Amino acid sequence: MNTTLDNSSRDKVVLRVAVGAMFFMAGLCFASWASRIGNIQQNLGLSLAALGGILLAIPVGLLASLPFSGWIITKIGSKHLLVGSLTVYGVTLISLGLAQNSLQLFSCLFLFGFSSNAVNISVNTQAVAVEKLYSKPIMASFHGLWSLAGFAGAGIGSLMIAEKIDPYHHFVIISGSVIASILIAIRSLNDDRSSGGGPVFVMPDSSLIKLGIIAFCSMICEGTMFDWSTIYFRDVIHPSKELVGIGFTSFMLAMASGRFVADWFAHRFGLKNILMISGSLTAGGLLTAVVFPYLLPGIFGFILVGLGVSSVVPMIYSAAGKSKTMAPGVAIAAVSTIGFFGFLFAPPLIGFIASIATLRASFLLIACMGVSVVVVSARTRL
Repeated sequence: MNTTLDNSSRDKVVLRVAVGAMFFMAGLCFASWASRIGNIQQNLGLSLAALGGILLAIPVGLLASLPFSGWIITKIGSKHLLVGSLTVYGVTLISLGLAQNSLQLFSCLFLFGFSSNAVNISVNTQAVAVEKLYSKPIMASFHGLWSLAGFAGAGIGSLMIAEKIDPYHHFVIISGSVIASILIAIRSLNDDRSSGGGPVFVMPDSSLIKLGIIAFCSMICEGTMFDWSTIYFRDVIHPSKELVGIGFTSFMLAMASGRFVADWFAHRFGLKNILMISGSLTAGGLLTAVVFPYLLPGIFGFILVGLGVSSVVPMIYSAAGKSKTMAPGVAIAAVSTIGFFGFLFAPPLIGFIASIATLRASFLLIACMGVSVVVVSARTRL
């Protein structure tokens, strides 16, 4: 198969596998970095405050990449942007293991964040192209592969630490795997340089803005779970020390599992219904953890949140890619830009509310974001 969409069964499968491999490698890159943050902190002698400031480089890089990705994808197509940005992503991973001081680490993390967003926009555009060849939704399963790669990356990282392999050599192995996968998949990816079409800089229409708002609300909930779920369990649930991380683990397992079944449910019940159910699960899970701050209800609540947020972003990207007013890559970039601010907005919002009230109160407010997903989805034409 040579870089153009073909509707034959074999070519559909080859394209789907190739794009799925790119999702997995992107997730493996990020998880590999995350698994060695503690080692790099120790190697550079960074305080928690210094590390927190340096880690801001990733969202800053993501933010800087948002307008660039939407523009460049119309010029060179999602295939070439994916190949280039994922290569940079993998090579930058190696540089993180080579950083000798705070400035070098910050600079490398900025590039890491910048390239990761370009990967995100381009690989989701590729996924939209694959989905068009099928008579059913398949976007969530691609995101499930990203989540699965997160578990694989964490496991590999734990093994590397146990074997006392330093981050640099660990990252060289992962980067080599990423580049090898790109070389294998490159001929099978969809070449969409001639299908970009449409204006680059255009105000998203009301439907895209609503999709962005849904993504924003859901990503606030998702970001809250990533950054605060362990702290919530520690300070509110008060489990034994060895169970402090069980809430986050339950959330992650539920989110990954949900992505592998979300496509079937979306095909069976429709996108709007799935988004409304997802918002209800998210709100219900957060409310359960707030109203019943005990171990089992807390775990159950976080499982519901994981199931709730699992399908929202993949389904939103899928819907955005079908825009009639913007090219798929530009539409996904526009929706991603709006939604991304939810990730940026969540951590400081939780901290601010917790400082003037309680952590439970802040989680109660975040539950309202789940309700907002329901309300906005009900009023959006999907």
